[in-house]
Amino acid sequence: MRPFGDLEADIMRVVWASDEPLTIQRITDALNEERPLAYTTVMTVTERLRTKGWLDRTKQGRSYRYSALRSEDDYTAELMERALESSANRAEALLRFAGRLEASEAATLRAALGRMPHGPDADGRGAP
Repeated sequence: MRPFGDLEADIMRVVWASDEPLTIQRITDALNEERPLAYTTVMTVTERLRTKGWLDRTKQGRSYRYSALRSEDDYTAELMERALESSANRAEALLRFAGRLEASEAATLRAALGRMPHGPDADGRGAP
């Protein structure tokens, strides 16, 4: 997975922040609070995100409304996985990452790891 481009990330932030599906106009209006963007540009990038599997669209009246298919946490986790895949030494990279966590974040990670099933096939990826 490639990371989002700047406009893709901005569009996703707007969609993730909303409690309801958004039209292109609503997305454009939210983005235009920070910088001017053409409606057609936002529409093109939003549709690109849909074809990549990040957004869903439903027809309502004469327009489409977009909602997230995957969460911001999913995106972050995929970026972290990609970073680990690029490392020659995953264990060392994980240790360095963990060493940079705040105490509360480390406690959250410890608790999550404690709840995970154990065994060679526990992660669903098959044997190493």
